[in-house]
Amino acid sequence: MPKVSHTALRRQFRELLASKQCYHTASVFDPMSARIAADLGFEVGILGGSVASLQVLAAPDFALITLSEFAEQATRIGRVAQLPVIADADHGYGNALNVMRTVVELERAGIGALTIEDTLLPAQFGRRSTDLISVAEGVGKIRAALEARVDPELTIIARTHAGVLSTQEVISRTQAYQAAGADGICMVGVKDFEHLEQIAENLSVPLMLVTYGNPALHDDERLAALGVRVVVAGHGAYFAAIKATYDSLREQRQQFSKSTDLSATELTHTYTHPESYVGWAKEFMNVKE
Repeated sequence: MPKVSHTALRRQFRELLASKQCYHTASVFDPMSARIAADLGFEVGILGGSVASLQVLAAPDFALITLSEFAEQATRIGRVAQLPVIADADHGYGNALNVMRTVVELERAGIGALTIEDTLLPAQFGRRSTDLISVAEGVGKIRAALEARVDPELTIIARTHAGVLSTQEVISRTQAYQAAGADGICMVGVKDFEHLEQIAENLSVPLMLVTYGNPALHDDERLAALGVRVVVAGHGAYFAAIKATYDSLREQRQQFSKSTDLSATELTHTYTHPESYVGWAKEFMNVKE
């Protein structure tokens, strides 16, 4: 298979953003999945923060993975990737200076684009897990990310949670990130097309949506017309891999009882022990949810 430079892959991603189409990401979590996605014709992949936490730590998505662990996994993927891969870089693993380090490490890993979100992570003592940092701090993180970027083809995307803010707050927040120089805006929590239209009409940069398969947003032509270029519907490939591994090992051990026939969701819950983490957060951090 011919090699493709990281810069060339980044240019490919920018071409997707400049197009008039809407593309769906392949969930890639290791080198093999990245090669499969490219061979099947996917235009773009994504390494999710939650998936990396599961793959590297077998832990729930509680911002427990470190930058070095995430960058190592991204590097393994970047070595073989034949398609641009978006890295879900969470909050940049700290403040604006940590964001700069994150950009340096992920650019070196070969990532095609990355998202930096404005969620207050890791969860703070006595705060809700959906709390956001201030707009000013979010703007500082985006400006820092742009300053740290060496390859101008690397795409920096600002991410926010449209489901926990009023529509006007989403508009003002995303406009601030756009003005700070973000190459695109990623949103989670968009309810439907009416909600999206109200936000999108105030933005000019390409949009990326994390929909988790929301049926109210199942219309690629309409999404594309509103400026949406990338859709992350979820990470089904990774969870299918978990299920296939479990079923193969279960068959090997001849354990065919109904009680052992678990779904991917049940398997994830069983083997990441989320109750322990929730209990520790309540006991030691007074976390409200």
